[in-house]
Amino acid sequence: MPMQAHEIEELLRESFPDAEIQVAGNDGVHMSAMVIDESFRGMNRVQQQRAVYAALKGKMDGSNGDLHALGLTTKVPE
Repeated sequence: MPMQAHEIEELLRESFPDAEIQVAGNDGVHMSAMVIDESFRGMNRVQQQRAVYAALKGKMDGSNGDLHALGLTTKVPE
């Protein structure tokens, strides 16, 4: 079942409660997200993105995942 933007944001909010999170996309399959969080400080971009994917709790796992593609931008607050 495809995921909606608010569902993705809810999952991300569980792991990043103080983050600035923006989720876009309207087809429920190909979405994009920007997560800006202090917890990323000291992490390289790959580590940041792995943290976000972990927060999605398997929703992107393989061909049976609820979310097929997620364009992801991660940042540390300025």
